[in-house]
Amino acid sequence: MTVLITGGAGFIGSNLARHINRVSPETEVRIFDDLSTGRMSNLEGVRAQFVEGTLSDPAAVDAAVDGVTAIAHLGALGSVPRSVDNPVGSHSANLTGTLNLLEAARSRDAYVTFASSSSVYGANTALPKSEFDWTRPMSPYAVTKLGAEAYVLAYTHSYGLPTLAFRFFNVYGPYQPADHAYAAVIPRFVDAALSGQPAVVHGDGQQSRDFTHVDSVCQTLWSAIDRRLNLPDPVNLAFGTRTTLLELLDVIEDVVGGPIAREHVGSRAGDVRASQSDGVRLREYFPDVAPTPLKEGIESTVDWFRRTAEA
Repeated sequence: MTVLITGGAGFIGSNLARHINRVSPETEVRIFDDLSTGRMSNLEGVRAQFVEGTLSDPAAVDAAVDGVTAIAHLGALGSVPRSVDNPVGSHSANLTGTLNLLEAARSRDAYVTFASSSSVYGANTALPKSEFDWTRPMSPYAVTKLGAEAYVLAYTHSYGLPTLAFRFFNVYGPYQPADHAYAAVIPRFVDAALSGQPAVVHGDGQQSRDFTHVDSVCQTLWSAIDRRLNLPDPVNLAFGTRTTLLELLDVIEDVVGGPIAREHVGSRAGDVRASQSDGVRLREYFPDVAPTPLKEGIESTVDWFRRTAEA
């Protein structure tokens, strides 16, 4: 079997490549990435064929898909704030890019798993979230993820293409960088803690998230690919935890062994107040995948940051 990982030089993609190398060494891994946000350094020690290209180029996508059995479609321009700054770029990479990929996969009957996002729920304040709750995106990023997810499911209904759309909830862990303007909250907080800088908290810090460690995400993605699990509806990839940003800082303080100063600034446009999955469908279809406790996940993340700083 040959598995294509779009965005494979990124945070989740590089972790997935390592996971497949470890649990299924006979599986060939091909990585497709334009390196706009991914990094070749993430692939050190990974056994994979690397193909540089962009999802907005149909010919490049078609060539990358040729000969593959399954696709983990993780390539995207992430970040709500980035999409607010550049909605056209997000649309091109996330929505048009997904359509290009689906067309290439359709001609080869390649299985597709897709990384959608919990941001699609947007203005829906009900907690916890079920996949059958109504959606109301609040940012261009969320719109692109909901539209791309709809395309993925439509290709199953219209063409019989085997797919599974996951809605990711605040994935974190090793290889998630902090050194760019759109960094996620956990690497930003960890980097601040280790460098002795104040952690910048947007708003009052009471906004909550269902943080999901990347190891659990990779186990789930590989299980779906290995079984070629085809479902007509999306699956929330989170286990039903609810942690505020201030509680998260407390956990990081415990792990690093010292206090972290907090600097509160204004809220960000497009951010949702609270996010939490009910975890029902994930446990139904992936009963063997266990959640990583937050403190344990933060420990692995802090260890990676420290090793990277020493390298």
